[in-house]
Amino acid sequence: MPALSEANLSELILTPGETTLAQLERVWRDALSVRLADSARPGILASAARIAAAANGDVPVYGVNTGFGKLASIKIRAEDTATLQRNLILSHCCGVGEAVELPTTRLIMVLKLLSLGRGASGVRPEVIALIEGMLAQDVLPVIPSQGSVGASGDLAPLAHMAATLLGEGRATLKGREMASAEALAGAGLKPVVLAAKEGLALINGTQASTAFALAGLFDGFAAARAALITSSLSTDAIMGSTAPFFEEIHTLRGHRGQILAAQVIRGLMEGSEIRESHREGDSRVQDPYCIRCQPQVTGACIDLLWQAARTLEIEANAATDNPLVLVGADQIVSGGNFHAEPVAFAADQIALAISEIGAISQRRIALMVDPTLSHDLPPFLTPDPGLNSGLMIAEVTSAALMSENKHLANPCSTDSTPTSANQEDHVSMAAHGARRLKRMNANLAHIIGIEALCAAAGVEFRAPLTTSAPLQAVIATLRATVPALDQDRYMAPDLVECARLVREGVLVAAVAPELLSEVTP
Repeated sequence: MPALSEANLSELILTPGETTLAQLERVWRDALSVRLADSARPGILASAARIAAAANGDVPVYGVNTGFGKLASIKIRAEDTATLQRNLILSHCCGVGEAVELPTTRLIMVLKLLSLGRGASGVRPEVIALIEGMLAQDVLPVIPSQGSVGASGDLAPLAHMAATLLGEGRATLKGREMASAEALAGAGLKPVVLAAKEGLALINGTQASTAFALAGLFDGFAAARAALITSSLSTDAIMGSTAPFFEEIHTLRGHRGQILAAQVIRGLMEGSEIRESHREGDSRVQDPYCIRCQPQVTGACIDLLWQAARTLEIEANAATDNPLVLVGADQIVSGGNFHAEPVAFAADQIALAISEIGAISQRRIALMVDPTLSHDLPPFLTPDPGLNSGLMIAEVTSAALMSENKHLANPCSTDSTPTSANQEDHVSMAAHGARRLKRMNANLAHIIGIEALCAAAGVEFRAPLTTSAPLQAVIATLRATVPALDQDRYMAPDLVECARLVREGVLVAAVAPELLSEVTP
């Protein structure tokens, strides 16, 4: 494996079994190339040698010198090994639907590298080197997003990935789509001829499901950070009480996410003139739950995201193909690490968190536009109601997106169905369970963006009183691209821009980093 070039500053060296979610998020967001640490090489060589010996032996070993699935009882001659592996890849290229986004495709490839790098898959260093070379030269397979049930590995998506290594199928070279053979040639790379078990090692595994789930997790945390900001703004906009955010309340319960959420909100609202103006003499005894219970709800969602993050970090470092080479025991053993049940459960957890962050955000939006509940804010946050509808339909849009996410949050992990002539009779459905998270996060970004729009308007209506310095910076950032709604206008572009500010972390970047630094995987 080549040494790291000083000129290639976008290359990240990863150690299989020890890679962190922070490193994987950098790969996903910043399009980094990756190579495995040199410490992985001895294990890779040892397992490849063990597979080569088995392929030339007389003892049947699944996937090495036999057929696959229900065809495992059929012995394959040693001279047919390369054909067997090639046929396996091509026959499994049955994916359909839109192509996986390129950042997630890159993440799939990196996760496969980490799995192969554990030294239990039996692939040769040549296969590892080709994947590394593709990442370095920005050759990314075109992978249809649908077709995996998340059980015997993400077979169809990973087969499309593997096909590019053979010079088959479609790929992109620096973002331009073409035939895989052309993309490899354009990058100065040559297709590989697969040896025993290598095709099986490439398509068995949970890397597609895990990549989808990680993408959902990373954006889920970004949304949680933004929601803590917009919820603080909303609290000031309706002149809510900060008493429910006292530290002692949350330490008495003890949940880490709840304690952190309350801490963040306190920090964001500290120094608000609006808050100080009604600390005494306010006729309201308690705020609605969407204000008063923010730490309990958003904090619980953060806890759920942390649980999913732990599962996915383990899975990202796991050897998940079949059979596995147990070098120490000198055995090649069939197992079931390719079953993506842990990933399916993690995806369901992330979906629940995304849905609930959006649900309570939507209720804050509804609170702010309703003059009977908003503590003297104008109806629908327009200075001239009646002639203008203000943010009336923006709130309706947020309700539609909230409802859509509620439906999408229904569990996928419980929906098994038998496949492959009942050999694979229980499956996880992790792939589409994780893939839906992209759509849910897109909806959530719009909901939180609409809340930012409403909360900023609400705070501005409290002038000459001002909110805290951090929240003033957030409003200034918003207003740099989305002007105040003095009169009705064509609003769709405003909502798109607000969602972008949420999705790309622009609103979060407006506040001091230390305020939200702990709300990460």
